[in-house]
Amino acid sequence: MTTIVIADDEALLRKALAALLPLEGDISVRAEAADGEDAVRATLRYRPDVLVIDLEMPGVDGLSAVSAIRSVRPDQVILMLTRHARPGVLRRALKLGVQGFVSKSAEPADIASVIAALHEGRRWIDPDVSALALIDDCPLTDREIDVLRATANGYSVADIAGQLHLAEGTVRNYLSNAMRKTQTQTRHEAARYAREHDWL
Repeated sequence: MTTIVIADDEALLRKALAALLPLEGDISVRAEAADGEDAVRATLRYRPDVLVIDLEMPGVDGLSAVSAIRSVRPDQVILMLTRHARPGVLRRALKLGVQGFVSKSAEPADIASVIAALHEGRRWIDPDVSALALIDDCPLTDREIDVLRATANGYSVADIAGQLHLAEGTVRNYLSNAMRKTQTQTRHEAARYAREHDWL
C-alpha cells in the first residue's frame, strides 16, 4: 500500500483524484490539502510515501511548499501536477528533488502508475511536460524570476529582500535587470510580461 497526500487548490480535481486513485492502484489517501501551507502541514504530519502536489496554488505555491518540506523531510518523494509546463519551472523543480512531473490532464490510471513508479524509487517526467519545458526562451536568471514572482504576488522590495535573504539593493538590481531584459518601465510590468510569456 502506497500512502499519499494530495495538495491542489481545485477542490473538484483534488476530490476526484482522492476518490479515483485508490480504485486505480494500491493507494491510500492519508490527507487532502487545499493550498501550499496545508500541504506542508499535512505532509509533515502524515509522512506519506508520495506527496502529489499542484504546481500553481494561491499564497504558498507548489515549489515553495516543496522547498519547505524538503528542509524537514529531505527524502520525501514528490509528484508534481501541472496544467502548464512553464519553461524553467521543470529545472527548478528538479533542483528541489521532485521525482515526478505529470500533466493534470493525465488519466487517473496513469497518475496511479506514476505514483507506483516513484514509490519504487524511479523518476517520471510526462513526455508532454518535458517537451514543453525544453522550449526555454527565457532570458531571465533564476534569481530574476524569483524576484519577479514575488513582485507579481504583490510584495514590496523590502518584503522580497526578507523572503529571499537578500539586500534590498540586490533585489533592486535583479528587478532592474529584469526590466531591461523585458523592455518594460516598471517591475510590475516586467512581472506581467514574464507571466504572459510563461517564464514565471
